[in-house]
Amino acid sequence: MDTIVATRNGRVRGTTDDGVSVFLGIPYAAPPFGANRLRPPQPPASWTGVRDATVLGPEPPQPQFGPDPTGLLYDPAVPGEECLNLNVHTPDPGASGLPVMVWSPGGSFQFSSGGSYDGSRFARDGVVCVTINWRTGADGFLYLGEDDDGANLGLLDQIAALTWVRDNIAAFGGDPDRVTVFGESAGAMCIGILLSMPRAEGLFRRAVLQSGAAHHVIPADAATRIGARLAEVLGVPPTRAAIAEVPVERLLEAQARINAEVLTSPDPARWSAEVVASTMPFHPVIDGEVVPAVPIDRIVAGAGADVDVLVGTNSDDWRMFVVLGGLMDSVTDEALAGPVEVYGSQSMAAFGLPAESALPAYRAAHPGGTAGDLLAAVETDWWVRLPAVRLADAHAPSPAGTFMYEFAWPSPAFGGQLGACHALEIPFVFDTLDRGREQMLGGALGEDPPQQLADAMHAAWVAFARDGDPGWPRYDLARRATMRFDVTSSVIDDPYARERDLWAGVR
Repeated sequence: MDTIVATRNGRVRGTTDDGVSVFLGIPYAAPPFGANRLRPPQPPASWTGVRDATVLGPEPPQPQFGPDPTGLLYDPAVPGEECLNLNVHTPDPGASGLPVMVWSPGGSFQFSSGGSYDGSRFARDGVVCVTINWRTGADGFLYLGEDDDGANLGLLDQIAALTWVRDNIAAFGGDPDRVTVFGESAGAMCIGILLSMPRAEGLFRRAVLQSGAAHHVIPADAATRIGARLAEVLGVPPTRAAIAEVPVERLLEAQARINAEVLTSPDPARWSAEVVASTMPFHPVIDGEVVPAVPIDRIVAGAGADVDVLVGTNSDDWRMFVVLGGLMDSVTDEALAGPVEVYGSQSMAAFGLPAESALPAYRAAHPGGTAGDLLAAVETDWWVRLPAVRLADAHAPSPAGTFMYEFAWPSPAFGGQLGACHALEIPFVFDTLDRGREQMLGGALGEDPPQQLADAMHAAWVAFARDGDPGWPRYDLARRATMRFDVTSSVIDDPYARERDLWAGVR
């Protein structure tokens, strides 16, 4: 059945089926092409008549996944210029005061596909769920120095989407004063930054950060060098106007070349230790305006204190990258203990750890583990676990609530090598186990994933969005209560004491 809703820019036609109304591809900003190329998001144009919102809108410029025999990735890959759009799932456009959840997808700051996620089960359970696209790669995070007025466009896109939600979500039954942002990986890292951003104040009341926190930003000088190198590869002056004239496909090719150069660089100082360790040359930069300072430092100082926070990680987050990257069986103890100049991200030194003390500590914590197991544990801690713990520690004294979780159910895929890997929790959070491979990490679920775990996680996320309480004790610095989700879930106190001690003093 068709359903029509009036937004501030015009009416949209969606579909209603089995008690859920769906509106797809609604623009929240003007197409970032032509005069808007590599510029901050502009308001969308209004329209007359009724706009069709029954098919997914385009995605922002990004590399294509290509064939994925693993079934781990899912992307509808819709082409087109009107790519700053969002999708709305609502139980009742005629309702009022419903909690709202806005999903920011992950993708290593290279991909963004709000259409890859199905919010219908949130709508089934009384939540208006919005999934968004935002610009990634050089399109979203090119930076050319202190006079550059186009920094962090991917973050500004998310601000524009949240502004659209504030102004329009009541027409879909939602409460603009009860918005929860939630995201995974790069999406969660963006939310950690939004918690610290003056421009985001007042746009959301709660935040869920899945395997990402408030740490992964790069210094302005390093981002400037990356931008200059991109212009050099393109053969154009290092100005935003000149780079904006470059065709999209050529820009993506140059972006891929920069990515490869960072991954294989024998000289970490050329890019900065942050860039080499993260392997992401295009991601949020401390430009002094959009991102005023290191986000976690601002949160320690009180930013985001009025926002309820739910933050957590998966037990084996980075095993997926170690396994799929072919490192699980090839990395050696010598590589882990070696200098960063030789072994790059396989070295503990790349993450700031002194190998002479850290390697024995990781061996003791993972008895019988291979060098690949230890590398996966180190990368999990550096990328997501310690940032999550430090965000929870920083936010815990705030008047708003702080909650922590860990997802521990191991994937049966790849002979069990993946463990409870990165993004595996998403189908459980969205309660979409039945969609199989037509979702992110669907191919890692196996034949009979535990529905009771999806019931528990999905209900916790709904409860948090509705009431600010996911159903277990708040995280505080005395107890550090953490819900560990598995087939049988339980609250564990201070599960990361060893990691906190080991990484003390390492940024």
